[in-house]
Amino acid sequence: MAFRRKLYDEMLQWKQQRNGSTALLIRGARRVGKSTLVTEFAKNEYDAHIIIDFSNASKQINALFEDMMDLDLFFFQLQNIFNVRLTERKSVIVFDEVQLQPLARQAIKHLVKDGRYDYIETGSLLSIKKNVANIVLPSEESKLTLHPMDFDEFRWATGDNVTPDFIKEAFEKKMDVGDAVHRRWMRDLRLYMLVGGMPQAVDTYLKTNSLQEVDLIKRDILQLYDDDFYKIDSTGKASQLFAAIPGQLSGNAMRYQVSSVLENQDAERMGSLVADMADSMVVNIAYHANDPNVGLGMSKNLNFYKMFLADTGLFVTLAFKDKAYTENLVYQKLLSDKLEANLGYVYENLVAQMLKASGNELYYYTFPSDSGKHNYEIDFLLSRGAKLCPIEVKSSGYNSHRSLDVFSEKYSSRIDRRYLAYTKPLRKDAETTLLPIYMVGLV
Repeated sequence: MAFRRKLYDEMLQWKQQRNGSTALLIRGARRVGKSTLVTEFAKNEYDAHIIIDFSNASKQINALFEDMMDLDLFFFQLQNIFNVRLTERKSVIVFDEVQLQPLARQAIKHLVKDGRYDYIETGSLLSIKKNVANIVLPSEESKLTLHPMDFDEFRWATGDNVTPDFIKEAFEKKMDVGDAVHRRWMRDLRLYMLVGGMPQAVDTYLKTNSLQEVDLIKRDILQLYDDDFYKIDSTGKASQLFAAIPGQLSGNAMRYQVSSVLENQDAERMGSLVADMADSMVVNIAYHANDPNVGLGMSKNLNFYKMFLADTGLFVTLAFKDKAYTENLVYQKLLSDKLEANLGYVYENLVAQMLKASGNELYYYTFPSDSGKHNYEIDFLLSRGAKLCPIEVKSSGYNSHRSLDVFSEKYSSRIDRRYLAYTKPLRKDAETTLLPIYMVGLV
């Protein structure tokens, strides 16, 4: 189940450019494929490797990290335990699930300084207090994030190595690819939305061609995440907030309404809990920017946010987790390309996922109409150079993009390009680019 991942090339850059001066930390949610990716990298790019999986490491291995004074002895013992001979500057030691052994992460400072080998760490929930308590976090870490498989990686997994390049070419040339090609690309995208980007779900689909089997795998992953949220917060509040994400998005509210899920909660406590949930990388948080300007992070409102799932395939399953697969409306509607407007929040989750995977932080903006009778909303704001790119998401037609028009008029001096992400072919409507959703990651 070793799929082609874009992060592999970034890992190669780290190896070549850093040359052992830092360790590499691969962050990501559980089950996104960190261990598989790192194992393949170690096998392909080094003469020898040792992989320590702290989820099942023995007491003997864990005890090695309690005393790092004698590194010669440390390496001697490690090589003998794993029966591997390491070659200086041509070998790598992997600390898999490093959050489970904080002393190993603390040791990175000394191991990197020693310089004999390369070091790669993988982990999730890395900033949760119990995982960093009483240790000195190393500054000698280069950090990369592994997201669920994106649409390109999904196509590669199915054996399609050309469509991602064609989509990129069409985007760059502003090309009308024609209805037949567009329909095929949208059909492929809808399949991706249903299967999702979790490698285990993708592998199951490829082996069984059964979305019902895929749904069972996704339910198992969701249960795993639910168990993790109880580790974050034993009261179950994080679990409840997570389960309510589809309902919150379907309500079309301008923010996540915590009070409709949990009563009488302290705002500061909720902010800390949401930050821990974001650290799990199971969710993507879009914060409200109080001032829609280039420095979006400077006006981020920590108490005004929307919450998405990091994987839309999991989102689809979570939305109807209380129903059997055969009753899952989203599966039926997406497969037949008849997703109603009131299920458009599935596409909004997908756009959030695509933007996050392509390296963007998520922000949105709301503002009242001149009459004050209603509010306008820009679904996503991207900072590009000295300008902004507002994005509005629609699941079907584009008869109106009033919020985008009013926003662009109000802040005309701040706008670079503006996009309506939707399900139709690439078009231009005055100053607005009507962008098929499969191109969103290229913006």
